[in-house]
Amino acid sequence: MPAVTRSPWALLFLVWLLLVAAGCRPALREPRPLSELAGSGGGLPAAEASSRAAALFEQREVADAAAALQAVREAAELWQGAAASDPESVEWLSAATRASIWLAGRETEAAARRAAAERAVETGQWCLRAAAEDPRCAYWLALALGAQARERSSTGLDALPRMVALLEQAIEGDPELDNAGPDRALALVYVRAPGWPSGPGDPDLALEHAEAAVELMPSHPPNVMALAEALEGVDEPGEARAAYARARQMAQAQAAQGVAAADRWLAEARRALDRLGAAGS
Repeated sequence: MPAVTRSPWALLFLVWLLLVAAGCRPALREPRPLSELAGSGGGLPAAEASSRAAALFEQREVADAAAALQAVREAAELWQGAAASDPESVEWLSAATRASIWLAGRETEAAARRAAAERAVETGQWCLRAAAEDPRCAYWLALALGAQARERSSTGLDALPRMVALLEQAIEGDPELDNAGPDRALALVYVRAPGWPSGPGDPDLALEHAEAAVELMPSHPPNVMALAEALEGVDEPGEARAAYARARQMAQAQAAQGVAAADRWLAEARRALDRLGAAGS
């Protein structure tokens, strides 16, 4: 029998696959019971808890970062408590998932960010179990998986295809959800993820979904910034710069109108323009 020969590149690729597999952790595990996730948030009647949580969550853009964090922590616990009392409530489950995602991106301690991300994934799983076809559950679970992958990179390889599938489900069910969030998020997955064979990254698909988000919700600055990032991904720096400038102008106008998140969008657009300006100089 003739000997089988392999090129050095094939052997290196095989070693890489083995290393990736060894370091990979599943993105989804059996979630803890909702009563356990609720913590101290289960003391109020569900409707009252949800109403109070919504008011607290509105404080997430206040200037005092510590106050904002505390308000959203309380909101997450209250929504978790409401969901524990009614595990079929997509409204409360999706709201609790969203609040935990917000915390996963802003807690100051790494352990707190990881805990929030994992709680978001678990609550998102319960949401999808309660309503497998509801686009809200698919969308927020996809974003929760992204937050968890950021905090625990070993889950990223398993998370990426799940995120793509969930976001495609959300696009089909409600493309206007969260200001065209499903298309916007999928554009960012495609532009930021590694390409084949290690991930689903695809600059052309990123641009397609970013354009869809802008078409659906043209006045939402994050959609225009996603378009700008996608344009960078297809090597169109001039068009990307123009899109970031448009997002900056939109965010400035919305900040003047008192839109709570507009200052953050404005800062993001300015940083991107500074980066592109430095790169082009």
